[in-house]
Amino acid sequence: MTSSTTDVIDLLAGIREGSSLYALRTARPQTRDNAQRSYEALFEPVHEGDVSRTERFALAVFIAGLHGAGNVEKFYQTALEEVAKSASLVAAVTAEVEGGRTVGPYGHYPAGPLSAEDRTGLIFHVSEAGRSVLGAKLSAALEHAHLLVYRPREASAEALQRLLDAGWTTTGVVTLSQIAAFLSFQIRVVAGLSALAAAGARQAVSA
Repeated sequence: MTSSTTDVIDLLAGIREGSSLYALRTARPQTRDNAQRSYEALFEPVHEGDVSRTERFALAVFIAGLHGAGNVEKFYQTALEEVAKSASLVAAVTAEVEGGRTVGPYGHYPAGPLSAEDRTGLIFHVSEAGRSVLGAKLSAALEHAHLLVYRPREASAEALQRLLDAGWTTTGVVTLSQIAAFLSFQIRVVAGLSALAAAGARQAVSA
């Protein structure tokens, strides 16, 4: 697991000090610092509260896997292996990624003008084998994360109630939502920076 002194986005995007991308990021120090502090608050909290570190990293692995962000998924998987110390749990999360990965977004809007854009797709449920390892709470969290990634138009009070019914507290539900939102942001930033780095490398070769 990286220490809080390492900027995680720089690490994931392969940004080195002194590079043009490093200068680009440090030109907006508040934005850079806020992203790092968000990571630290969600994954290196002083107090775990209602969501354990194992649950936090398991959710991150699952979300990154659904996005197909291989380097981000590997980063969080390494952290999960360290905190969970359970090969079966890591394997179960990885298996659920494979079972849940699809193409989106899709889902159904409330009845109205947007209903014309309704699209059917996978309604993900953790497998029985996975549920036996992950338990009811973490299984519900993965199912909710899948909804947020692929079916955000179906986010509802009923969806949140399913988390509460599985044993999550209201505070825990907020933390899960924050993790999902942060991962979506982090993955997109890393992808964008990586694309810029690749473009710069191609220009350097052709120059």
